[in-house]
Amino acid sequence: MKRITLLLVLIISFSSCKKEIEKPVSIPVIVKPKPIFKFGYNLDNYNVIQDTIKSGESFGIILDRHHVFYPKINEIATKIKDTFDVRRVRAGKPYTILASKDSTEKAQVFIYKHDKINATVIDFKDSVIVAKRHKNPVKRVVKTVEGVIDSNLSVTMDSLHLSGVLTNYVADIYAWTLDFYKLQKGDSFKITFEEKYINDSLFAGYGDVKSAVFKHKGQDLYAFKFVADTINGVPEYYDEKGNMLRSQFLKSPIKFQYRISSRYNLKRRIAYYGNRIKPHLGTDFAANIGTPIIATASGTVVESTRRGGNGKFVKIKHNSTYSTQYLHMRNQNVKKGQYVKQGDVIGYVGMTGNTGGPHVCYRFWKNGKQVDPLSPKLKLPEAEPLKESIKPRYFEFIKTLKYQLDSRIIPVQEPEEIREIIAKN
Repeated sequence: MKRITLLLVLIISFSSCKKEIEKPVSIPVIVKPKPIFKFGYNLDNYNVIQDTIKSGESFGIILDRHHVFYPKINEIATKIKDTFDVRRVRAGKPYTILASKDSTEKAQVFIYKHDKINATVIDFKDSVIVAKRHKNPVKRVVKTVEGVIDSNLSVTMDSLHLSGVLTNYVADIYAWTLDFYKLQKGDSFKITFEEKYINDSLFAGYGDVKSAVFKHKGQDLYAFKFVADTINGVPEYYDEKGNMLRSQFLKSPIKFQYRISSRYNLKRRIAYYGNRIKPHLGTDFAANIGTPIIATASGTVVESTRRGGNGKFVKIKHNSTYSTQYLHMRNQNVKKGQYVKQGDVIGYVGMTGNTGGPHVCYRFWKNGKQVDPLSPKLKLPEAEPLKESIKPRYFEFIKTLKYQLDSRIIPVQEPEEIREIIAKN
């Protein structure tokens, strides 16, 4: 019996030792951090210096401060001038310098950031000096926003936490078809647009406005972005019937936030002149001093000067038939002989000449005679409409876009059930 008991004790003891021996030993694992690559460089190999260009700083001053001396700076500027003009660096722009990790801490790469997406990378660490463009990968997210006008478009867009940049995009799209001064309280809109993001989180501005609709005076004013010529064409905006929104002349020389203080009137009487009839041959758009004035159509500047009661003004010849003039500017932004495009800023609202308040007097010539550009009787030339052969493709293209604007369902992709609903309608 004693032998059996002793044997059991030995077996239990052996089993316990075996368990202790087999117990795994915990070995700490050292995980090396992954190298960080940006702009095509392993940042672990450099001292990374990030800063913003200060007022009065130049490319040369910045590199000199980081131990690159002027013979080398001049060589860099000369070799990269076809890609990047170092004289064009601007105060307020961010930049990154990749410097050596040795005791000299000498700059080897200069990265100038034009905006959140685009940069110029200048590499001069070796004898070969290289300048190249860099573009951060951008993710585009399609969003839709709805709003109701309470006072004006800018205030409503701001209340929706949308940038003035997007407001300007929308104003440009509807510049030919909608007078933003005449928007009424209760008018509404719906816009489908793109937001651009870097690394899925850093907002980098707006992309395309894909479609929009304004409900104004009981009418639905649609806008759809479409490329008619798939080979060489540029995108334009069209309504639901395929009519182009753009026409040859804008409705106003000011985008929005103005009021018409005086219209074209051949029988106007002025108390200052003894209540005599003194025709007003222009349309006065009242706005704050400094408000940008834009060309209502493309053309050549034939006058940019100051004269008598007109004050400072610009006159543009658009073709052999039409010319426009913009009076009482604070200052001009263009010179005689300069070609301007529709929408270019040609000056700023002021009070020069004979004027009782800040405004731009907009004058319009047809065949050498001043006429009322806002008169419904004046038939201004329109841009070319869609060709009949292209319209079927266009109507197919806008089906989903229009359905999204007309309903509250905003699918990222067009599912089968939505195609069926559209087909039935």
